[in-house]
Amino acid sequence: MTTTLEERAHMGAGPLSERFDDALLLAARHHREQLRKGSQVPYMSHLMSVSALVLEHGGNEDQAIAGLLHDAVEDAPTGQGGAVVAEIRARFGGAVGDIVRACSDGLDESGNRSGTWRERKEAYVAGLATKPVEALLVTAADKTHNALCIAADVRRYGPEFWSTFNASRDELLWYYTSVQEAVAQSLAGSSLEGALRRAVDELVRV
Repeated sequence: MTTTLEERAHMGAGPLSERFDDALLLAARHHREQLRKGSQVPYMSHLMSVSALVLEHGGNEDQAIAGLLHDAVEDAPTGQGGAVVAEIRARFGGAVGDIVRACSDGLDESGNRSGTWRERKEAYVAGLATKPVEALLVTAADKTHNALCIAADVRRYGPEFWSTFNASRDELLWYYTSVQEAVAQSLAGSSLEGALRRAVDELVRV
């Protein structure tokens, strides 16, 4: 946790390399046609926001790259999850691959997704206690951005907005609250843990 201006001067990833540029292009290749739920907003906006949050809260380049790619495996066509994991590892290294895999839910040993929404989320929440801190930072950035966006949309469009999701309002509130509580155990006192807590509090309020 950064507590002084002197410490802040040493916080952050520093200048980004061409690896980040390559990751941005790969993310665009995987997600270019996707849109945010119930809108025409490009899904890339979420991925760039997650990566930005990681960087703004002191994450390194590997974590920022993982922020751009954290949904690539989950969203891979059926049977291609393992190939996407392998491509990420080959292009960006094992550390990035491990973070992306840790941020994905419902993956089997081959990297393919299975299970119902509830089954995947319950297993994901239960596994957060053993996830490395490097991955939890990306998870916190992901859920912070999503929670803020959902809260804003519910305020703007009313309760009907919840119907755009594959899960119910109560299920989503359970999930975001559970993730926040699990993340707080490992990232307690960090700036991003605080941001996630405030975002989930706002989501619960609406």
